[in-house]
Amino acid sequence: MLQLSPYFIAIIAGWLIAQGVKYIIVAVKTRHFDHLRQLYLSGNMPSAHSTTVAALAMVTGLKDGLESGLFGLTALFAAIVMYDAMMVRRSSGEQGKALQQLIKEVKSDIPLPRAAKGHTPLEVLAGAVLGGAIGLVVFLATR
Repeated sequence: MLQLSPYFIAIIAGWLIAQGVKYIIVAVKTRHFDHLRQLYLSGNMPSAHSTTVAALAMVTGLKDGLESGLFGLTALFAAIVMYDAMMVRRSSGEQGKALQQLIKEVKSDIPLPRAAKGHTPLEVLAGAVLGGAIGLVVFLATR
């Protein structure tokens, strides 16, 4: 019988749950259920990247110990991903929106670039908390 690693279960569950929560939040806010793009787009609440890496770090810390090299590596990886979502991708997304606005204002023929959306600190925090909870559940369920 094929048995999935708790690490992979945490990654998959974290991503699917966070993207599902995003869809539900947008659907409730807009009162429409036709926002299927929320299941794969970046941005919005909660950060799926943060959820996924936090779930992985939690499972690793609980399974291998907080003093293990593997936990140190996953904690560093999680910190880099969350920093990137909040600082780098958010900044580049804001710059993309400004470029779009400039292109529209000067009525240029340049095609509008896609402006990827990053995350606010609250979205990253919510993703990290959700990921920690998912990681704990996965750890307990796979013991």
